[in-house]
Amino acid sequence: MPGRAVGPGPPAVWRPLAARADNAVMAHRLDDVSAPARLAGPDEGISQEELALAARNHGIPLEALRYDVTPPGLHYVLTHYDIPYADEGSWELVIGGRVRRPLRLGIDALRKYPAVTSRVTLECAGNGRALLTPRPVSQPWLVEAVGTAEWTGVPLRVLLAEAGIEPGAVDVVFTGADHGVERGIEQDYRRALPLDVALGDAPEVLVAYAMNGGPLPPQHGHPVRLVVPGWYGMAHVKWLRDITVADAPFTGFQQAVAYRLRQDADDEGEPVTRIAPRALLVPPGFPDFMSRTRVVRPGPVALEGRAWSGRAPVTGVEVSTDGGGSWRPAELGPGDGHPWAWRSWRLAWTATPGQHVLGARATDAEGHTQPLDQPWNRGGFANNLVQRVPVLCLDPGDDG
Repeated sequence: MPGRAVGPGPPAVWRPLAARADNAVMAHRLDDVSAPARLAGPDEGISQEELALAARNHGIPLEALRYDVTPPGLHYVLTHYDIPYADEGSWELVIGGRVRRPLRLGIDALRKYPAVTSRVTLECAGNGRALLTPRPVSQPWLVEAVGTAEWTGVPLRVLLAEAGIEPGAVDVVFTGADHGVERGIEQDYRRALPLDVALGDAPEVLVAYAMNGGPLPPQHGHPVRLVVPGWYGMAHVKWLRDITVADAPFTGFQQAVAYRLRQDADDEGEPVTRIAPRALLVPPGFPDFMSRTRVVRPGPVALEGRAWSGRAPVTGVEVSTDGGGSWRPAELGPGDGHPWAWRSWRLAWTATPGQHVLGARATDAEGHTQPLDQPWNRGGFANNLVQRVPVLCLDPGDDG
């Protein structure tokens, strides 16, 4: 079911499914309506299917990077299937599998545990996908799939300790209430964490029921979600309804098929896990409506932005104002005791008339830094190529 490029062309003709393939009789199969993973052709534009995904999901407006904590409506959103309707009063979280004392917890029961609040930056694993060549056909993210919130809930390790993990456990599997079909496979959204990650306290995984001091909004997992500091967004299972401790590695679709770093379709690939370092700029000046090119006037311009890494704390940000030809160190803002949240940075720039390309790159405490040439993989995951921000500085006296 390849995507159709948006643009001039013959009008689409609706035909019943049974009329396709030369009117041959077709079985009713999920893969008849489920697009396979593929790469866009050299001249293929964004398809209507991808535009539909982009309309359902959204990234943070980059000017909102100015907020230390992202307002919920500006935080990035990705939903694989439908947003489930959840009645908080009847919702239950079931904890079972290889445990001695299975638990069934409603929201009121979860709120009786001592609450923990953590400021955590979330980034979609596919952030930057649409900038790759060849382009993986999927949610067409540029660089805006990120946000930082304060999540409140119960440490997962506390709940697992109460349930009592039996010997031989290796994975903890999380099931959300969102249900759909992907590449022909009908499924609930399910992901797993290794037992040592699930039980860890640095970072501490949360079963969260609040965002920025209020109830979780529907699009962010109401009434309960998982928050896994330092990991890409696919691990933060929303609308969480089941936690199962397993004695074998989880091999479900979202773990063993999706979210793998592959060079070709037959490659088993490496799992996508922790967030690679990234820095983004708050776009300076003001934008052109269509191209989003930024316009500034000559003279002092304060460049600012955010930087983060899920592997280790960010220790430095460098900024280029000449398309990567030279780099200057930026001033980092305080970490404020939030090791899994982004940090602010700032640099003074004197803009001169002409065209400029701005960029920023982050480095973390383990020496990981952003590449200037983007490594490629079929899923378009973990892309942290340096952002490029075209800027036009006006001539003196130009009114635009």
